[in-house]
Amino acid sequence: MMLRRRHGETVAPHARGRRLRRALLGCALAAVLLAGCTPQVHQQGFVQDPEALAEIRPGVQTREEVASLLGSPSAVGTFDDAHWYYISRRSETTAFYSPELVDHNVIVIAYDESGVVAEISSVSLEEARAIALAEEETPTRGRTLGFFEQLFGNIGRPAAPTQ
Repeated sequence: MMLRRRHGETVAPHARGRRLRRALLGCALAAVLLAGCTPQVHQQGFVQDPEALAEIRPGVQTREEVASLLGSPSAVGTFDDAHWYYISRRSETTAFYSPELVDHNVIVIAYDESGVVAEISSVSLEEARAIALAEEETPTRGRTLGFFEQLFGNIGRPAAPTQ
């Protein structure tokens, strides 16, 4: 076996190979861990095309022309179809954390009675309001079964007829 000297110590050739493999394994592990920290971007909804939006002018385009430029809307007004909403949302997720909302934009196109664009507006994330959901439960009729009633409730009941 041939021994080599390195910095005053004697090192066998197979020991150098082991050190090299450990260093490469450590680098690969560090690269995998760092890749997990890269945020993943999620785009949902309408993808805005600034050129197509610039072509829409109030008093000129109709609903059909807007639909051909932007596509169908994300939502239409609940009680009337005079407002079209194009909703886009972008969020980022890093590793195992919950997604973080980065950008949220709603383009509102209002139409007049004849179906021509009356107004175009935009609502951004800064202008949005949080809506608190009701935490109450809806009461139901009937009785609540306890643990043992649920567990032993079918004992003694006749079985359903088999065919």
